[in-house]
Amino acid sequence: MAYFTTNTYSLKREILTFSNYFSKGLSRPQKKFIADMSYGMLASSSCLLSDIAHMLKESIKKKNTIERLALNLSKGTPDLLLSNYLNYITRWIPNEPVIHIDDSDVVKPKGWKFESFGYVRDGSKSSSSKSVYQKGYHITEACAMTSNNHPVSLFSEIHSSKEKNYKSANHVTFSAIERGAKLFDKATFVMDRGYDDNKMFLKMDELSQDYVIRLKKNRKLLLHNKWVKATELCNRRKGKIRTSFFYKGKDHDAYLSHVKVQVTVKYVLYLILVT
Repeated sequence: MAYFTTNTYSLKREILTFSNYFSKGLSRPQKKFIADMSYGMLASSSCLLSDIAHMLKESIKKKNTIERLALNLSKGTPDLLLSNYLNYITRWIPNEPVIHIDDSDVVKPKGWKFESFGYVRDGSKSSSSKSVYQKGYHITEACAMTSNNHPVSLFSEIHSSKEKNYKSANHVTFSAIERGAKLFDKATFVMDRGYDDNKMFLKMDELSQDYVIRLKKNRKLLLHNKWVKATELCNRRKGKIRTSFFYKGKDHDAYLSHVKVQVTVKYVLYLILVT
């Protein structure tokens, strides 16, 4: 018990040193807010403002602390803070990293006072045969893999089609791609079949980036002047390269091959076939 207080203050000092690096160059109120949020979330293991305010133990009313934190959050992320963060994490990431981009959702079925509330597909309740829609928001996330294969966030944005001046989900995704392309001269972007869109292929080509996008089953490709489904091409060919992978608790073998195809009459790419 004699070391309990010492350990607590040592941990708090490390958290404050960590947050001070990201808030370098900001005003003192902004620095305090970042330090309070960093310490409050870690100390309470929660992202609720009421829990964070409780752990800060300020001499004012808890309600006033919550209002102060909420007011600062409403201003968004300062550009300098984002720049400091991105500069910090790039030291862990290789020069030509793998960047994963994915969309998710956050649902608030019982909420009624949230701003710009839209409807999103609830991934936890939907299936391949049935889609369930709930009140909530879309989330677009981009993560880069470090040299130790640990993901770190490069881009994270909550958005809704109900927002004023909202353009599109693709516009948000393009922003994530552009940030990754700006940070690294060359990267390999990996995306699920929800991004199987000619606009994505053209954007990657415009930025001269490598990418792997999982295709939908109904995607048709032009091969030898004939349009063929991707699944049909996969069934036709036996892979030449063998690789092992772990999926759903079991080890599996897969065979890979590739073929040059066109997704439009003008755009050529390599299709990777996995059998």
